[in-house]
Amino acid sequence: MMPFLTPLDIAAVIWFFTLWIGYNLIADSDRLRNKSVVGMMHEHRRRWMKEMLQRDMRMLDTMILNHLQGGIGLFASTSILAVGGLVAALGATDKAIAVLSTLPLVGETTRLEWEVKVLLLMLVFVYAFFKFVWSYRLYGFCAILIGAVPSSTNLGPDAETRAEQAAKIADLAGRHQNRGLRAFYFAVAALAWLIHPAVFIIASTWVVSVLYRRDFRSRSQRVVRGD
Repeated sequence: MMPFLTPLDIAAVIWFFTLWIGYNLIADSDRLRNKSVVGMMHEHRRRWMKEMLQRDMRMLDTMILNHLQGGIGLFASTSILAVGGLVAALGATDKAIAVLSTLPLVGETTRLEWEVKVLLLMLVFVYAFFKFVWSYRLYGFCAILIGAVPSSTNLGPDAETRAEQAAKIADLAGRHQNRGLRAFYFAVAALAWLIHPAVFIIASTWVVSVLYRRDFRSRSQRVVRGD
């Protein structure tokens, strides 16, 4: 345990990682995954790839993949910019501490405390960057698998197997993309640690409740489910 962190700080960090890792494990588990809007999209990806087999010109499919990659590329770039901004913040520690000290609830912050809190934010955005970049590559793999499928007039006996492979790769890309997006949500919670560890705990709990509602109780979930 680092002596410059109070017991409440340590509890807040443990709570943060417990919620983040725990939510990913539970929400993406086989038992609950098909009940979330993200998990339900797997079946739609399978239908997409089956429809792809019937199209001779698959420009529509490549356009969809390009659209997905474009959004992921934007988030990956944003993650890197956020890391760069946080590195710059480390170089302006004294000014940042002076600004924070004027805010309510913010107690006296040491230089080491500030650096640890900024490093936590950097960790979250670096994690998100790797998730988005891998998702981007997986959608590229999916495009190659689609390109390897013969035209609709020359489909072989293994065509459906290839379509299933493409659907699984697209689903895996979507899973990594979703985890990167969740990291952005938790970055907002980590930002609250700059104010107070109690605010950090509240923000982490609030983020999980928002994610749960949007994954399992949102209007989009009911629409995708067919209600």
